[in-house]
Amino acid sequence: MRPLISFALSCALMALSAGARADLYSDVNRLIQSGQWDKAQQQVDQRLKTAPTDPQMRLLLSRIQDAQGQTQAAMDTLQALTQSFPELAEPHNNLAVLLARENRHADALASLQAAIQARPDYAMALENMGDVYAALASMSYGKALQITPSQRRIQNKQLSIDQMLKAAP
Repeated sequence: MRPLISFALSCALMALSAGARADLYSDVNRLIQSGQWDKAQQQVDQRLKTAPTDPQMRLLLSRIQDAQGQTQAAMDTLQALTQSFPELAEPHNNLAVLLARENRHADALASLQAAIQARPDYAMALENMGDVYAALASMSYGKALQITPSQRRIQNKQLSIDQMLKAAP
């Protein structure tokens, strides 16, 4: 009987621990969404001291770094995360977004391909891939217009792509 009670208590403690961790992620997310970067950073740092490989917390860390203008640190965090957990699609996708923002489209495409390989039904990565291809198309049309500025067909294509990209949130 005693081992059964001990087992039941252990299960209850593990469930509470998992719930506490879920609350921590929710708390950090709320802090991030409300722009309380320092408080969010403190909670992330505290968690990463005890669980330095926690992928969800490292992903949250990258969001904090990016929001604070530490783009390279965020990219480094995401790059390390993709190396530790290549099977996770979201770090690949988030890295691609940062790379695309810096006009590193080839690198962004490689990251998006890794995201889609990890999770073929990841709609956000597929959408982001479309956006990267659209940005590349716009750049190509712009170069073509430098060579032949009066080509209405090219102008119309570039205008359409640029309007589509501006409409994206």
